[in-house]
Amino acid sequence: MNKSVELSIVVPAYNEGETIASVLADLKKELGGKLTHEIIVVNDGSTDNSREILETISHIKFINNKVNRGYGSSLKTGIENSKYDWILTFDADGSHPPHQILDLIKYCDEYELIVGARVGKQAYDTVLRKMGRRIVTKFAQYISRAEIPDINSGFRLFKKDLAKKFWHLFPERFSFSTTLTVASHVARYAVKYVPIETYKRRAGKSGIKPIRDMAGFLNIVTRLAIYFKPLKVFVPISMFFFISAILALLIGWFAFGGILDTTFAILIMAATQSLVFGFIAEMIVKRFY
Repeated sequence: MNKSVELSIVVPAYNEGETIASVLADLKKELGGKLTHEIIVVNDGSTDNSREILETISHIKFINNKVNRGYGSSLKTGIENSKYDWILTFDADGSHPPHQILDLIKYCDEYELIVGARVGKQAYDTVLRKMGRRIVTKFAQYISRAEIPDINSGFRLFKKDLAKKFWHLFPERFSFSTTLTVASHVARYAVKYVPIETYKRRAGKSGIKPIRDMAGFLNIVTRLAIYFKPLKVFVPISMFFFISAILALLIGWFAFGGILDTTFAILIMAATQSLVFGFIAEMIVKRFY
């Protein structure tokens, strides 16, 4: 274990009154005396008794949002109020294994981002969530050309400076973890995935909506692709329009005995414009990033 690491643990909490006290007690028990750390809990406008419980716990730094701002906003608030260079994000629902924090810390000397990857049989997920994560992960791997075992694990350790580099890209709601993962890979930072156990949340219900959040994740990854690797997006779009133009040409010739001039022209124009937009975006990225 790297005992020289000083750690700020950021725990976002929204309506986790049934679990938050035991989760924080487990963290204190696991880390007490083993390394220098602070625990920052951001109560994100909870409507249950989370605030009252947190106000009685003395070994944490407590930040209270009067209204619900979102998971990403809570993490950013915690990071902004942290005093150490290494940040660990940790969920308040009891699904993360506190004893494996030390497994992540072992890699601090070699990597800027260490992710607790939920790859074991104890990863509790619905079919829809697994399918959505798989789709988003495949797209992210195409963009980043990296193997990504777990794209949005909330149990991760990273340097504060790394997060600050991508600060303007982080959303207020979900997708903070997805954004950090994809951006770190595309920007060629050293990323390590450490297999972890995962537990079923101790109480309450997850705020994740599979279909809505999958669409949100895809939107985030697409934006990151355009931001970092625009040709990865625009070239396939251009090829799609170009192939469609050829098909329209063949269908018109063999089915109708003539060329569908207008359709062919529109598709070729769309293919050309998409490719031009891609090259322009690529030049902008190369110039300013």
